[in-house]
Amino acid sequence: MTERPKKVTAATVVRTERPTPHLIRLVLGGEELTGLPVGEYTDHYVKLVFPPAGVAYPHPTDLAAIKREFPAEQWPRLRAYTVRRWDAAAGELTIDVVHHGDEGLAGPWAAALRPGDRVLFTGPGGAYAPDPTADWHLLVGDESALPAIAAALERLPFGAPARVFVEVDGPSDELPLASPGAVELRWLHRAGRPVGEALVEAVRALDFPPGTVHAFVHGEAGFVKELRRLLRIDRAVPREWLSISGYWRRGMDDEGWRASKPDWNRQVEADEVTLPI
Repeated sequence: MTERPKKVTAATVVRTERPTPHLIRLVLGGEELTGLPVGEYTDHYVKLVFPPAGVAYPHPTDLAAIKREFPAEQWPRLRAYTVRRWDAAAGELTIDVVHHGDEGLAGPWAAALRPGDRVLFTGPGGAYAPDPTADWHLLVGDESALPAIAAALERLPFGAPARVFVEVDGPSDELPLASPGAVELRWLHRAGRPVGEALVEAVRALDFPPGTVHAFVHGEAGFVKELRRLLRIDRAVPREWLSISGYWRRGMDDEGWRASKPDWNRQVEADEVTLPI
């Protein structure tokens, strides 16, 4: 995964939209977006910078300088969000934020934004785009992975076969997804079940087509771990044909998940010791 140095970009809210009851779409603009290196990957992401309430940082913002010059309680919190769309001609960056009322940090913040408000972010980073040489594609995720899945579907070669599973709360959270590929899309409704349970069931039951699969599996860490083992061990998908990561973990805030993620990665790597040679 590649990421730009920790330069902080200041953007301005152009408009906000509500494509579903639990999704807030932010469209950002501004001179500092000129030449933003987005386009190589379909999972490009930025890290939104959240100063504590009442704290203002100098512009241009330097995260290293903030940590040197500000007390720890005034340091920002960061949250990673996938770029849904980059319109270089218009200079507009689109980011989708999941919103569940007053829950979390980014959702309430996004709900309160108005045109003209300033938004700070670092990045972009990224690592995945559909490989045009694959025989077929598998894309699996919850709401947090939906922007990257939507962007990947738009990038598929014409007629490229793809099996897509997206889990959301219910029918009102479904979005139109366009693609030049030959896409079989299944929306899975959580309806009170644990996050990812329906996704694991669906992928386990999938009759895999022949040939090389390029798989993208992202979302809550619990189901991602199960599907990583299924794909790497049960289905013997080579690592180089698999993009898989836990974006978040149930019961943890983002800081807690990032602190524990190295141990999580070591554990899932250890699981692969059982792979046949």
